[in-house]
Formats: sequence, C-alpha cells, structure tokens
Amino acid sequence: MAYPNQNPELSDKSKIVAGVLQILLGGLGIGRFYTGHIGMGIAQLLTCGGFGIWALIDGIIFLVSDDRTDAQGRKLRG
Repeated sequence: MAYPNQNPELSDKSKIVAGVLQILLGGLGIGRFYTGHIGMGIAQLLTCGGFGIWALIDGIIFLVSDDRTDAQGRKLRG
C-alpha cells in the first residue's frame, strides 16, 4: 500500500542501519543481506568480509554515501 507522502523511489531500508550492521557484522555480510544484495553477502561471508577490510570500508561508504541502493535499485533512506 502506497502512502501519499511516501517517495516510491526510496527504499524501506535505512543506510544508517546498513552501515552499522556492515561495520559490526560485515564479516558475515549482514549489511549486504539487509539491503537484499544476497550475492555480495555470500561473498563477504565466504571471505570474512575481505578479512575485515572490505566490510569496514563498505560500512563507512554506506554511512557517508547518498547513492547506495537496495536490491531493487531504490536509494536507501537517510
């Protein structure tokens, strides 16, 4: 159900939640699973988040970037 004030181009997922999940649990790919990017989540899970480096950088980018999207291509909410 669409609400009148809701922007259909925005995701129901939050970039702050995704970023924090990625920083804290990025070795398990949790931030990517949260946004619906299952393939990336599995890759991070299998590599322990790129030995922590990929997960940390990815989490920071989630927090500071305004162009991150969910699996449907919608921008994450601020």
